[in-house]
Amino acid sequence: MKLWKGRFSKQATSSSDEFNASIGFDQRLYKEDITGSIAHAKMLGKQGIITAEESKLIIQTLQEILADIEAGKVEFTIENEDIHMNIETILTERIGQTGKKLHTARSRNDQIALDIRMYLKKETAEVDGLLEALLKTLADLAEQHQKTIMPGYTHLQRAQPVTLAYHLLAYYQMFARDKERFADCLKRVDRLPLGSGALAGTTYNTDRQFLAEELGFAQVLPNGMDAVADRDFALEFINCCSITMMHLSRFCEELILWSSVEFGFIEMDDSYSTGSSIMPQKKNPDMAELIRGKSGRVFGDMMALLTICKGLPLAYNKDLQEDKEPVFDAVDTVKASLGIFREMLETLTVNEQTMAKAAKYGYMNATDAADYLVSKGIPFRDCHEIIGKMVLYSIQKGVALDDLTMEEFQSFSEAFEEDIYDAISIENCIKAKKSEGSTSFESVGKQLADIKA
Repeated sequence: MKLWKGRFSKQATSSSDEFNASIGFDQRLYKEDITGSIAHAKMLGKQGIITAEESKLIIQTLQEILADIEAGKVEFTIENEDIHMNIETILTERIGQTGKKLHTARSRNDQIALDIRMYLKKETAEVDGLLEALLKTLADLAEQHQKTIMPGYTHLQRAQPVTLAYHLLAYYQMFARDKERFADCLKRVDRLPLGSGALAGTTYNTDRQFLAEELGFAQVLPNGMDAVADRDFALEFINCCSITMMHLSRFCEELILWSSVEFGFIEMDDSYSTGSSIMPQKKNPDMAELIRGKSGRVFGDMMALLTICKGLPLAYNKDLQEDKEPVFDAVDTVKASLGIFREMLETLTVNEQTMAKAAKYGYMNATDAADYLVSKGIPFRDCHEIIGKMVLYSIQKGVALDDLTMEEFQSFSEAFEEDIYDAISIENCIKAKKSEGSTSFESVGKQLADIKA
């Protein structure tokens, strides 16, 4: 029988029950729901709203129900709609009338808002740990490749020589900001909605500060209507997941390109690759491709929840039952992606010689050649044109810039002298960078030192 049956003269149809029920997905909140109910029962007893004996019996039975759920001894039903009513029904079956007193001074509206916030607090800590592990992997890999020279790209065209360490540290900074975003989002998640009732508060002399302390919340939400009606904290969390997935997707795109025969910069470990059902030679970077594809799932979760919330009048509406599946999917996807990506990164092989060769024959020392002429007193725009003509000449001749003879150099500008060869050697192009945050060996070393510090 429904816990809200008093107002109704007809029972719900089986199809209505099935369509209305959320137990199929919100059962994963059982621990948060019971933990919140235990704190609520303590508060009711402390405040004299129920007796101390009733409070103690409810708490003890809820703990037993939790143990039974985790032991696989509890079967939830769609007739009881959601995780809240399933647990309350089990409680009442076990201790009778006393069990019916648990829901005094609360609503399912503030109950589910509490459960989601508690769930996201826990999951934020797990995502933070996964990001921390990834950052360590990136820093360790960068440490190993401080001297590994590779092409840097813009528009996917070879642009200037950089080190692999520098490239990896760019992603380090992205994921470090992702970590900061989750930490900042947690400030908005870490606010207690319990005690708000359905929307207007309650006539009972409750103690919400006690509930906040008992459940480990930093503060109490000051407006009950806001507490039950908004999901901006969940939207913000999925936004953090979306940005993290976008960064993972970009990195995966590069790894996929780099592992192709055309690039040959890296080779994925066999353990994180797959083959073809028809082409025996194939080794596919499927883990990276899956992460790239799964980013779309999380973006979709974000859009789904935005759309659910966009037209809702205050306060609670049944539409908000649809908030949990996007949240759960975003959590599961970002956690799985961060874990497999780190493992994939730790096991790949870097083809350093291939990277170095690509850096030498990409005319990526052209900017340094222009800077050389600037040091001789020629305006940069003129230098740009001179070097552009030299690059065209070298392409047509099929040689690198540093393969040109001094006679050829001076045919473009008499300012060139023998020291041009040192100025445009790929290694010296990297060493010569002086600005803070550059690709120079010294700068990358400092970036790594700052990370360690």
